[in-house]
Amino acid sequence: MVRQLSVFLPNKPGILAIFTELLGKNSINIRALTVADTADYGILRIIVDDPTKCLNVLKEANYLVSETEVIAVEVEDKPGALHQIAKLMGDNGINIEYIYSTLKAGAAVILIRVNKPEKALELLKKESFKVLGDEIYKI
Repeated sequence: MVRQLSVFLPNKPGILAIFTELLGKNSINIRALTVADTADYGILRIIVDDPTKCLNVLKEANYLVSETEVIAVEVEDKPGALHQIAKLMGDNGINIEYIYSTLKAGAAVILIRVNKPEKALELLKKESFKVLGDEIYKI
């Protein structure tokens, strides 16, 4: 499991630039991200190289931020790789609440939030998927 930060941002021009400037000034590197938006706000979900430092910086800057654990799975960067994970979860009654990805040299990293994380981890390891831990922060 890896630490993901979710940040609530107003859905207005320039807000993301202000946010990313803060991270840059504090030498925090984004490893993966996704945004879910509505008309009024967005939820930016990020994996960063130093989640503890980032959490502190964001709280000090008065951002509404929360921390969640997600599963990071390294797969080959080829057609069908995501299907294998989706099928494994679905066949075992595990709901994928959300999913996003990033790339590293020669591979894709799938980040998933599921309703049964312990069962999902057990299944992924049993099926010989490479589940990442702290090494994701150094991709």
